Amino acid sequence: MIDSAIVGLGRWGRSFVESVQGTSSRVRFVRGVETNPDPARAFAAQHGFGLTTSLAEVLADPAVHAVVLATPHSLHPEQVIAGAKAGKHVFCEKPLALNAADAREMIAACQTAGIVLGVGHNRRFWPAILELKRIVESGELGELMHVEGHNSNENSNRVQDGWRLSPHESPGGGMTGAGLHVLDTFTCLFGPVRRVRAQVLSRKPEPAPLDTASAMYEFENGASGLLATIRATPFYWRIHAFGTLGSAEVLGETELVRHRSGAKPGHIHLPPADSLLSELEAFADAIDGRAPFPVTPAQMLATVAAFEATVRALETGLAVEVDAGSMRGTHGT
Repeated sequence: MIDSAIVGLGRWGRSFVESVQGTSSRVRFVRGVETNPDPARAFAAQHGFGLTTSLAEVLADPAVHAVVLATPHSLHPEQVIAGAKAGKHVFCEKPLALNAADAREMIAACQTAGIVLGVGHNRRFWPAILELKRIVESGELGELMHVEGHNSNENSNRVQDGWRLSPHESPGGGMTGAGLHVLDTFTCLFGPVRRVRAQVLSRKPEPAPLDTASAMYEFENGASGLLATIRATPFYWRIHAFGTLGSAEVLGETELVRHRSGAKPGHIHLPPADSLLSELEAFADAIDGRAPFPVTPAQMLATVAAFEATVRALETGLAVEVDAGSMRGTHGT
């Protein structure tokens, strides 16, 4: 059992706690950190752990072996590096960082300290995405040619204030919240991005923006990609990978459609799974040496570097090259 501290008890931090506490045999929360503790006291008591406002206090606690960060994005570099220096394993909710330079420094700090760094790309653990990854890696689609993705989540209708609406914390319209899930799935399936073109179109300003973000990608393997995200339309998730021998399309968490020449589309329905539980237990397995964390350091950097380039393309309207040196000095593939 990995005794852990949850840092940040907003909506997503509470979701992490609810996914594992009393359910998992691999990880549990024994401490909580919240800068505004009063609204979280009843929740912490319900789940059997105490609260503090001090991350440093938790990092100095020998009973805590790992920390899970569900905090504002700009705080991630400082908090991950502090965790590494304290010898604590760190799981950081996405985005790992807002730029590749910070991500490289964070990964290097964890590697130097010999601790496990996990990142919260929970869509990788959705059953349909796991099956799509298996299909892509098996070669069943032939030579990979193109990938399309869409993630919309209606957040601008539900989130009216707070740091998630800050352009500093969440740049690029819907890219940081919903779009990044698609982009990470792209890099998981097709590898690093070489070049990106993108646009964001806005019809209404915050606090309830009406905007769309879309991007075109060129991957290092020569494939192409299209991404779209809308913050004001009901939830929708689609990833469609195309190859010379067929294509496979994910619709939501558990549904996948196979397309083959001369055959009717084949529908696959998979059993549901708790992706937050899955990723935290994978983190625990990596700590115990049972298996490497499924998102390698190089993949973490590939996603952050492509995200940084996408935000720059959205801001400038220009084609942006992804930093080719972003993988330098990083272990893993």
